Parts: sequence; C-alpha cells; structure tokens
Amino acid sequence: MLPLTDVFGSRWTDWISRAAEAKSSPPDYVLAALLPVVGAAIGNTRWAMPWAGWAEPPVLWTMAIGNPSSNKSPGLDAVLTPLRNVERKLRGEVEAERANWLEAAELAKIAESTWKEAVKRALKDGDEAPARPVEANPGPEPFLPRLAIADATVERLGVILAEQPRGTLLSRDELAGWLHGMTRYAGGGSDRPFWLEAYGGRGHTVERMGRPPVHVDRLSIGVLGGIQPDRLRSLLLKSDDDGLLARFLPLWPDPAPIRRPERLPDEEFIETALLRLHRLNMPVNERDELVPSVMSFTDDARDRLDCFRLAVREWEGGAEGLLLSFIGKLPGLAVRLALILTYLDWLAGSEPEPLWVEADAFDRAALFIEAYALRMARRAYADASQSKAERAARRLLALIRDQGWECFTSREVLRLDRKSLTTAAELNPALSVLIEGDVVRAAERTPGPKGGRPSKLFLVNPAVRH
Repeated sequence: MLPLTDVFGSRWTDWISRAAEAKSSPPDYVLAALLPVVGAAIGNTRWAMPWAGWAEPPVLWTMAIGNPSSNKSPGLDAVLTPLRNVERKLRGEVEAERANWLEAAELAKIAESTWKEAVKRALKDGDEAPARPVEANPGPEPFLPRLAIADATVERLGVILAEQPRGTLLSRDELAGWLHGMTRYAGGGSDRPFWLEAYGGRGHTVERMGRPPVHVDRLSIGVLGGIQPDRLRSLLLKSDDDGLLARFLPLWPDPAPIRRPERLPDEEFIETALLRLHRLNMPVNERDELVPSVMSFTDDARDRLDCFRLAVREWEGGAEGLLLSFIGKLPGLAVRLALILTYLDWLAGSEPEPLWVEADAFDRAALFIEAYALRMARRAYADASQSKAERAARRLLALIRDQGWECFTSREVLRLDRKSLTTAAELNPALSVLIEGDVVRAAERTPGPKGGRPSKLFLVNPAVRH
C-alpha cells in the first residue's frame, strides 16, 4: 500500500489522489512522474550532504510498470503536462531576451566589420590599431530552457547540459527501447557509461565526431518512463548487472478501478510549484563557477541515516542479483528522497526556503522505502534476483530445449558461444544447478581408442523436453 499521507502530507496527497482519479490511473503512476520531475527541477541548484565527503543530487529515475491498459501514460502526463506548460512560460520569457540579443548581434556584426576596416587602415598608415569596440560583442546567446526531453543523443544532451548546468529530465513513454538502444553503436560502443554518470551528477566529457568535446561539470539527468511487465522481464534476464537498472525505482501497482472521476486536480498548484523550483538559482563560487548549494543534514537526521544504513545491511543478507544491487543503493536513494520531500513541504506551505534536511524528512523517506519501494523492487526484480549461477542455469535450460538435446557435452555448449556460457568457469556452476534440480544427470563416457580422460556426458531428464 502506498503510504501517501504519512510520507507526502495532506496537501500533496490530495493533489496526487485527484490527479490519479482524473486520469483513471493508480496514484503510483502520478508519483512515478512527480518524484523525478521535482528532483530534476531542483537539479544542481541544491544537493543533499549528510556529512562531509558524501553529497547526493536530487536525481531520481523511476519506472512505471504495467500492462497497456493500466493507464501508465495518463498517470505520468498528470505531471508532465504541467511541466510542459512551465517550460513554455520560461521559454517565452527567454524568447524576448533572445529577440533583443538577435538585434544586438546584428549591430555587433556592423561594429565588428567597421572595426576591422579601421584596423586595416591603421596598419596601412602605420598608426596604432584601434581597440575592439564593446558594441562588437553581443554577449552569449540566451539559451532556451529544456525542462523535459523525450529523446536525444548523448552528444545533444551534452550540448544542452553545458548550456543548462542545473540539469534536465528525460521522459520516455516506453523505456525498453531506450535501454536496448544504449548498445546501438557498432564496435561495442555504448551509452551506458554516460547514463551511469548522469545518475550521480559527476563530471563528464562528451566526445563528438569532428567537433570539440563538451565538458559538463555535473551531469545530472532525471529519468522516467513506462514499461510492460513482459518487456521488463526480458530486459532483466538479458542485461548485465552493471548497476544501471538498479538505479531505477520501480512502481508496479495494481490497476485502478474503472470509474468516472468525480474530482479534478488543482492545475495552478502544480504549475506554480514547478515554476518555483525552476526559478531556484545555482550559487556562484569564488572562481565564478556555478555550483550547487549544499543542504546539510541535522544531527538527528544523521542519526536516522545511520540506523537506516544498518537496516539496509540486514536486507542485503537475504538478497541476490539485481535486487541486491538495488538494496545497496538505498542509502543514497533515501538521502535524495529526503531532499525532495524537504522541498515538497516547502512548496505546500509558505515557509522560507529550507536551509537543511531535518530528521522528519528523512524518517518519511525511510518509511517510503521500507514500506513501499522495497516491496515494489521485490516484485519487479524477482526474475533477476537469482545468483549468476542460477541465471546461467536458466539460459542453459533454454538452450537445451532450443537444441532439442537428449544428451550433450560441455564442449557442445561452449562451441555455441552463448552469453554467460562461453567458458567452463561460467558453464560448470550452471550445470551444478541443473544437476541439483534433477534437470540433467552426469554420465561418464568410455575412453576413445586413443585413451585419455573421458569427457562427461550429460543426460537430459525427459520431462524437460515435454
């Protein structure tokens, strides 16, 4: 059960519930958009710092899981549509600045041309060349904000984030294609390293073919999107556990009851809230660089975090595979969520902007994770929670069925060069799992006429083939 009121308070609970009702969607899907949208809106303007040496950006990645009829997209649109309205407003403000800049740029061209002619005459006459006039420099072109991006190459995102250092949001209606497309480059290239950095807000340099590289000091991109259970299952079983999927907070609710909505959400409230967040500024340090403002934890919040980390250590003891990776990232997720909850409280009230993250915000973040997020992860990542040996065993079993083998040798399996079954070190643990499960049975082969050690033959249980 989603603990809305206990975690988000009455004002946000009312808005989330009304938005979900209006979209005939579970409130979970509305939340799947609200959390990363708010996190990306805060972006690099504010980071949470429990103590020196540990800082987290408010970047969240969420995955709305459900069948096509579950109204994932309408639930996400309850937040994305107001965000697009805010983007249009901000772009409209910049468009006026840009119109003035274009006029100044035309005058600058004339001033530049006049100055160059004057320099030529001075050099020809042996006189001192005049200084370049101030009017010849129109200044940097105003950048049109990009609050949400549906699709963009890594190269394009690098350019956007170099101009928009607060970060941005990637919104995908279907995440499966995006995740599969990360390995689209020939020669084994991949976008995965870029996205691993984009979650952590680390510095990153984007190399571009035929153009100068682009460096981003803090690569921060929120991600949200939907995926169908079958596509997720296939993705989990085929993906390497490099931590990318474990960064997603999965939300997989039961479908909402089919009924006509009786209440509508307050559109002005959500748009005003998002606009306030996007008007937060990044401070400038002594080197004239834009940097995040650090939100420290209070002493009580640090104590709560220590208790939470101990609980996470216990949860890790009973987990394997992708679920174990997800649980290992929960302390960082709790820190990020506590910062987001702090600003949701601010948006729902009239208090001045918060100066630190308090214990109450962290308690609610921990409650959300323990009572809800962990349960969602166990449901979503169940098929990928096996050990490497178990996953390899499943691949071997599928191969046995595909080949129609009644018996086989290790050499025959290795010769096919299938993923996770390419070496004896990968194959032998998988064979052990299948032997223990009475799927195959080892039988010694008689030596050949030249002698030597006989190779093992594995007999397949007939029940497997039917």
